[in-house]
Amino acid sequence: MDDGTTRWPVVDTRYARARDALVEAEHDVSRAVEALAAQRRSLPAGALVRDYEFLEGPRDVLAGDRPTPVRMDSLFGEHPTLMLYNFMFDGSTDQPCPMCTSLIDGYDGAAADLEDRVGFAVVAPAPLAALRSYGRSRGWRNVRLLSDPGGLYSRDSGGITSDGELSSLMTVFSRRDGQVRHFYTSQKPPSADGQDDRHLDQLWALWGALDLTPEGRTGWRPRRPSRR
Repeated sequence: MDDGTTRWPVVDTRYARARDALVEAEHDVSRAVEALAAQRRSLPAGALVRDYEFLEGPRDVLAGDRPTPVRMDSLFGEHPTLMLYNFMFDGSTDQPCPMCTSLIDGYDGAAADLEDRVGFAVVAPAPLAALRSYGRSRGWRNVRLLSDPGGLYSRDSGGITSDGELSSLMTVFSRRDGQVRHFYTSQKPPSADGQDDRHLDQLWALWGALDLTPEGRTGWRPRRPSRR
């Protein structure tokens, strides 16, 4: 029976048996991911959120850095849901977090599709000019870049921790009946000894691709290569 699985010529039946067993394990993962998403969607209403103010320049980062105040409520646009990513960049260095950079590189390509469904922006406590300058250097053309110059949102959301460290997070907000509430933050401790927290894995195509390879992830980290 054809189960829809691509079959390369196999000379070692051990490989075929091992691959069939792997398919079953992959089905288990798919079912677990679906169950996890359903459980997440069933979360009760979270805390009420204030209408934070950010600074934003023209949507085109090549069009200068004219700062304009923008309220959080307006970021939803026509959608009931807003996603904000905490970018680990405070302007104290011209070399922001390479891991955040890698993730935002991907979202710059996906932003237009994502914004068909939700509001989406990248928030950093860096000055607006420094944030947009870095966006230009990366070739970012689609993600909204918001400066949180006073750091109020960053501290409240956990993007700046209680000891002053920067943290990367994806936070989801819901707007219902005129009220904005926190819905979900991608944050958890490591699931195994010697492992990082991997709280952004489902949002980051890089790691899913490397998990398909014989080498796996090992201890490698993105090094901020130039965009092509």
